[in-house]
Amino acid sequence: MKTIGSGYLALASALMIGAGALAQAEGKTADEVSHKAFEEKLAYCKTCHGVSGQGFHGAFPMPRLAGQQPEYIENQLKAFIDRRRTNPVMGNVAHVLNPEMVKKLSESFNKLDPAPLGGAPKALAAAGKTIYENGVESANVPPCASCHGPEGKGDGQFPRLAGQLNDYVIRKLTNWEKERGQKPANPDSSAIMQPIAHNLTQQQIAEVAAYVSYLK
Repeated sequence: MKTIGSGYLALASALMIGAGALAQAEGKTADEVSHKAFEEKLAYCKTCHGVSGQGFHGAFPMPRLAGQQPEYIENQLKAFIDRRRTNPVMGNVAHVLNPEMVKKLSESFNKLDPAPLGGAPKALAAAGKTIYENGVESANVPPCASCHGPEGKGDGQFPRLAGQLNDYVIRKLTNWEKERGQKPANPDSSAIMQPIAHNLTQQQIAEVAAYVSYLK
């Protein structure tokens, strides 16, 4: 029994040492795969959002993510994952992301700073500036700057609007109720925008969208 016990302890010790070495090797491999997976996912995101995250004009405009507040990106990706925000493409894209990937992608896009793509009617920007800075009192619309900042850079859960594509802003504000807050019991953090988007006219939306698209 003594001999068997000694042999068992020796075997157990050897297995523990081997397991430790394997865990270290697997940990290193996991880190390398994780980095590779991140780079691949980042490249995948850029196929729609632009190589510098600058966005893309088109029939279905893709939003600028460059310089966006990380907390806002995280919140919106989680909203897509939870189906609190609907989009036929992003719902499936976000659903496979784990929390670490969401965090890394959010931080990566925040660090990008390309020039705005522009393209909005400049004649609308002046009126948009007035709405952005002063709101529309008659429609109970507060100044956009009160949440998004005087330069449109955003803050935490409030998104950056500076440099955002005007056609994307128009589309989102126009369709707000059809895309956001799809689970009223568990609302998206941007639920505060619902009454604001609802009270803006199409002309006012176009004006604000034009103004913010030229902010840097």
